[in-house]
Amino acid sequence: MDKEERQIVIPGETIVKGKEFLPGDNVYREGEEVIAKRFGVVEISEKHVRIIPISGVYYPRRGNTIIGTVVDITFNGWLIDFGGVQNAFLPVAEVPRYVNKNELREYLDFGESVIVKVWDVKSRGIDVSMKMRGYGKLSGGMIISVNPNKVPRIIGKEGSMVKLIKNATRCEITVGQNGKVWISGGSIEEEMVTKKIIEFIVENATINGLTEKVDKYIKSLKLNNDVEIIAEDTDKEGEQDG
Repeated sequence: MDKEERQIVIPGETIVKGKEFLPGDNVYREGEEVIAKRFGVVEISEKHVRIIPISGVYYPRRGNTIIGTVVDITFNGWLIDFGGVQNAFLPVAEVPRYVNKNELREYLDFGESVIVKVWDVKSRGIDVSMKMRGYGKLSGGMIISVNPNKVPRIIGKEGSMVKLIKNATRCEITVGQNGKVWISGGSIEEEMVTKKIIEFIVENATINGLTEKVDKYIKSLKLNNDVEIIAEDTDKEGEQDG
């Protein structure tokens, strides 16, 4: 397989042969063969081989950015639903300013959404933080849900795809590894166009030359100064206000 070429493989299928290839996520080496562990799309870059799964659930990793909603408040922090098997815990010590333990609800209330960073993954649960710049409570905009395994395609290499969308729509976009995407623009029309572009990426995530196809799709929307929007239902399941 040529460098950067993509193909869909099944578990147990040989992807490439050669000791020069380095196995990454969801693959393993057997002799000179690099073999698939998961059903998904192969990505080979600089002799590094990995599989981006097409289906499956999100498993949090340390350092991941995730988007979730406050579902409970304890005496020393908040429980965040991010779509995983367990809720994440945000300690009061991991917010960017001092909060009195008697005033936790005033700082973050039930139903409010946050961008947080996973800083520890334990058998008993996930600990998160929002002390770093760029993390915190979300205000305005919309949150949409996508397959977590399509997130790398939405982000693009070194953030190239997200940058392409931002430049076209003038919206702020934060992509959580858990498959939640926050979109905030100057108008609902800009946000809905951004949503449509992200959905286009998700629907075409397994094809070659995706960036070029997305660029053409964006141009077909004729955004320019006035964002053009094709009418659609805004109350689809998995979407909520930020």
